[in-house]
Amino acid sequence: MQQPFIPRLVPALLAVAFSGTAAAAGFQLLEQNASGLGNSYAGSAALAENASTIFYNPAGMTQLPGRNVSAGINAIRPSFTFTDSGSTNPTALGGGAATGGNGGDAAGEWSPLPNGYLSWQLDDRWFVGVGFGAPFGLKTEYEPGWVGRFHSIKFDIKTYNINPSVAYKVNDMLSVGAGVSWQRIEAEYIKRAVVPVPNVDIFTPLATNELESDAWGWNVGATLQPRADTRFGVSYRSAIMHHAEGTQTLRDGLNVNNTAKADVKLPDTLVLSAWHQLNDRWELLADVSWTGWSSIPKLTITNGSGQSDQLTLKFRDTWRVALGANYKVSDAWKLKAGLAWDQSPVPDEEHRPASLPDNDRTWISFGVQYRPAKDSTLDVGYAHLIVKDTKINNTDSTLTRGLLAGNYDSHAHIFGVQYSLAF
Repeated sequence: MQQPFIPRLVPALLAVAFSGTAAAAGFQLLEQNASGLGNSYAGSAALAENASTIFYNPAGMTQLPGRNVSAGINAIRPSFTFTDSGSTNPTALGGGAATGGNGGDAAGEWSPLPNGYLSWQLDDRWFVGVGFGAPFGLKTEYEPGWVGRFHSIKFDIKTYNINPSVAYKVNDMLSVGAGVSWQRIEAEYIKRAVVPVPNVDIFTPLATNELESDAWGWNVGATLQPRADTRFGVSYRSAIMHHAEGTQTLRDGLNVNNTAKADVKLPDTLVLSAWHQLNDRWELLADVSWTGWSSIPKLTITNGSGQSDQLTLKFRDTWRVALGANYKVSDAWKLKAGLAWDQSPVPDEEHRPASLPDNDRTWISFGVQYRPAKDSTLDVGYAHLIVKDTKINNTDSTLTRGLLAGNYDSHAHIFGVQYSLAF
């Protein structure tokens, strides 16, 4: 039986909420501009072709004279289908083969993720800027009666990130930059729970946890340009520790309201990039990045009564490698291409949660850049994500969740547009 699964991306900028299936592995949202999409974000910490460098490497602002604004949007269309292969009910309910309806439609919808940046040159050496975006986001949602309802029905993470930054040009070769991030996280987790009441019965209420938190982080970066045709970049974003608090409600059979809390340390990221002007026509780009996903070995939600619900994740640190090339057709037109391999933090099928049925993926990207005038640029990009066939055999707490066994067949399309202006 085919059980569809839809992660949906709900965009936001400033006052609008960000959520959705991350196109990068895990629930990281790499798509903080559309101009890098055509290169699979190769060279992200070295290229600095518009103000979105504030997110990828603040030191890149020294490559942008005057004032620069950049705004864009990426539309993501995921497609995920789940096939059951022997899921069982929780043993507390007697076990046996799990039954349930579909998880949703097999294909997702086009959903946008916007971004915005401003950089300003103060003098020959100092530059400042600010960026708005959402570095993390996730939403997986199934039909309420699907076979994995005791694992997850809905898991939704939204982040808002405001990132003021400063850069300093040490000399013609070396620039450094730094920024701080105010980040807000909002999370919602809905599932069927197994609640034994002594001397009464075993209830299966709908459990809803809603949590939120504000926290601070930081980022630093540097660019080194030993020759006019070659630039290297390094960028680091700190981990951010969130102490989220909120409410837990149990409905259907029980009527319980309680407080809830959970701690989560969103991972740090290190990026090494290179840009090389091969000749008058060709540019070459490369990227190697590391993400410290082992900061999330588990997720524990504790209610005001001291009871807890825990997801054993055992996330591993991950690597991403990307290569890209640009071809200058004329002064006005440039073609882009990229290829990337993106490793998943999920270690194996036994620890793959229904809330994040993630796996390694390959990016194939193309883009075009058009300069209608000297100081304005329009980028259009497209990426196709090929996700490795994804098995799940999750036995985490079979007493209250049961076995979730099956396979996810998935891929995604990303289309992006970015407009940048210098003045």
